[in-house]
Amino acid sequence: LEGVVMELADCALPLLAGVLPTASPEEAFKDVAAAFLVGAMPRREGMERKDLLSANVRIFKEQGQALDKVARKDVKILVVGNPANTNAFICSKYAPSIPKENFSAMTRLDQNRAQSQLAAKLGVPVQDVKNVIIWGNHSSTQFPDASNAIVKIGSLEKSVPAAINDDEYLKSSFVSTVQKRGAAVIAARKMSSALSAAKAASDHMRDWFQGSGDRWVSMGVVSDGSYGTPRDVVYSFPV
Repeated sequence: LEGVVMELADCALPLLAGVLPTASPEEAFKDVAAAFLVGAMPRREGMERKDLLSANVRIFKEQGQALDKVARKDVKILVVGNPANTNAFICSKYAPSIPKENFSAMTRLDQNRAQSQLAAKLGVPVQDVKNVIIWGNHSSTQFPDASNAIVKIGSLEKSVPAAINDDEYLKSSFVSTVQKRGAAVIAARKMSSALSAAKAASDHMRDWFQGSGDRWVSMGVVSDGSYGTPRDVVYSFPV
């Protein structure tokens, strides 16, 4: 942790008031207004999914209990560590005094990936594409949805499906590319996404605190039964 503290100092970040390096969740979460939960047990060779789940229950039970005890009750909690949806669900269960709507799982990286793919296909800057939706789980079962997406071409806005005019691409190649992008990054760099994940976490929290104007954003949130989803599961919706 000392190396991380040194690097943060060396960035000379104007908004960084201080750093508390600690291995204690209660120290880390004391009176926080925002919590980024990035640590989770990675799956290693020979591990079954049940082993991964067992390890993450311990991690997110401890973090949930600490948040419940010492964090502000209006704290905004973003779970990045995978499986993010499941980990957010576990964490919320162990922090009953914090409203369920204050817990979220990150699907913003998937949204950013989808937006980038559409922008490249259309030959426009990425900021000129908006309202792409990620439904479901942060995994290869997610559904990237461009049906309501909008693109700005010149001074005009058009629907992305009309601008691309290729339903087969939007239903197949586009969907599978976004679903498998994480695996493709690992294959290319032998490590999982880092910078893009950090950027997505920053985007997620910025929009949660400040709003996103007329741009839709996707977050994994505790379901209230909308769109026919089971209540209380953590599912990605446009919010």
